[in-house]
Amino acid sequence: MRKGIKKIRFLFLFIFAGLSIAISANVLFTPDWQTADRSSVGIAPDPAIEAEAIVQVYAARVFSWRRLFAVHTWIATKDKDAENYDVYQVVGWRKWRGLPVVVKEQDVPDRSWFGNSPKILSEVKGADAVAIISSIEAAVSSYPYHNTYQIWPGPNSNTFIAHIGRSVPELNLDLPPTAIGKDFMTRSRFIDTAPSGNGTQFSLFGLFGGLISAVEGIEINILSLSFGLGITPHTTWPLKLRLPLFGIIRLGSATDTN
Repeated sequence: MRKGIKKIRFLFLFIFAGLSIAISANVLFTPDWQTADRSSVGIAPDPAIEAEAIVQVYAARVFSWRRLFAVHTWIATKDKDAENYDVYQVVGWRKWRGLPVVVKEQDVPDRSWFGNSPKILSEVKGADAVAIISSIEAAVSSYPYHNTYQIWPGPNSNTFIAHIGRSVPELNLDLPPTAIGKDFMTRSRFIDTAPSGNGTQFSLFGLFGGLISAVEGIEINILSLSFGLGITPHTTWPLKLRLPLFGIIRLGSATDTN
């Protein structure tokens, strides 16, 4: 089974690399990662001004040609009256240096991810945020792949955030289809709640499966490419499409490029 997965993984990455060239050759000529923008985009409240507790989940397109297909996700927390944010994420290249891939550090939460601006996927403030910060920390500790990273089908940065979402349903987290790796299970082998912590999901090593949830809607996963349909309550155009490459498209509104 593992050899078969490795062959599928190689084919998947080969096809994606080819498609990326065919779709947009200029994407390959992005700035060097060492000089790419990592500055704040100004969407996180300043802790020097905002005393209330805050939890935010972010997503930004990944670096280089892979940004056509995938996002990187991370989570930031600030307790009440805290002077700094704690940022939690998986950084894959740490593995090649023999370091744990899960990182917790005091940092600016809304940095661009190597030239790509982040968007907020979930935000909780005030007493509700205070109530879940300890649960988030417990979920980080319980993540089973602190020293393991695989860009596809996982475990990767999106696997980590999906694990937190399943463990802390108060986040009401709706990870986009471009969060490749979100369907790689961490708490059970094949069946668990969806990454939002609501509904039910079946997944075969993150390669094939499906989910149904009041948050995500209905989604199927084929080789980590997710297709689905969801509903956004209390809106004029409630339907939302869930598509590879494009992310979540809310009908009647602009495309969510995550």
